[in-house]
Amino acid sequence: MPAEKRQGISPVFLGIVAVMAVSGWAVWAGPGRSVGLATFLFVTAAWVVSLCLHEYAHARTALHSGDISVGAKGYLTLNPLLYTHALLSIVLPVLFVIMGGIGLPGGAVFIERGRIRGRWRHSLISAAGPLTNVLFAIVCTAPFWLDALSGVPAAFQYALGFLALLQVTAAILNSVPVPGLDGYGVIEPWLSHSVRRQVEPLAPFGLIAVFALLWVPGVNAAFFDAVDALLRSLGVSQNDTYCGLDAYRFWQTQDVRCSLNG
Repeated sequence: MPAEKRQGISPVFLGIVAVMAVSGWAVWAGPGRSVGLATFLFVTAAWVVSLCLHEYAHARTALHSGDISVGAKGYLTLNPLLYTHALLSIVLPVLFVIMGGIGLPGGAVFIERGRIRGRWRHSLISAAGPLTNVLFAIVCTAPFWLDALSGVPAAFQYALGFLALLQVTAAILNSVPVPGLDGYGVIEPWLSHSVRRQVEPLAPFGLIAVFALLWVPGVNAAFFDAVDALLRSLGVSQNDTYCGLDAYRFWQTQDVRCSLNG
């Protein structure tokens, strides 16, 4: 399909945005515990939107760096179904959220690196994704650090807090310089050819290795202590994120400490 016919925003992406908007309204307006399903849909849809924007940032930066093939591949349409690894980019990140409340996006867009000249451009392409998560986290936490939560329903506040947690963890974890993650992509252009050749076979396992490491209790505790400290500095309390996760997992018994009527 010609590149110029694939540049508009995908109806698939617009549909996900619509789910996010409608479910977000339901979280805001819904009474008490009935907002559980709405919270699940809102956070999941918003998380998928952030994943699409993450990959779009990679593709858009690559386009301006010399890889004009990203348009023909449909990456600029924000359609997650056109990603090269939909399983790694959408399915697994959503499963990670459900299983552990961890935001960890995977690689998706295929950049033709041979079209791009300059190590700084290569590094910027890789950095564009995590920077998008940082921007998303700023938006999610803005009501907290701007002290603009007056009148905001508790359920919506908790959902925003949990979504902020996902964006912060995504930005941090995907910036780790491990093969297969964007952090490694930032430093890779500056490594010698022999080092890159040796590390290349490890790339498919980097994402899994990082996630597995987070299941080690000591590592998990240290990581989330650091994340909680960062979120507290932005006005998001541990109660906000905990109750957001509690509401998100609506199929489980809800914690009585997390009142959704406040």
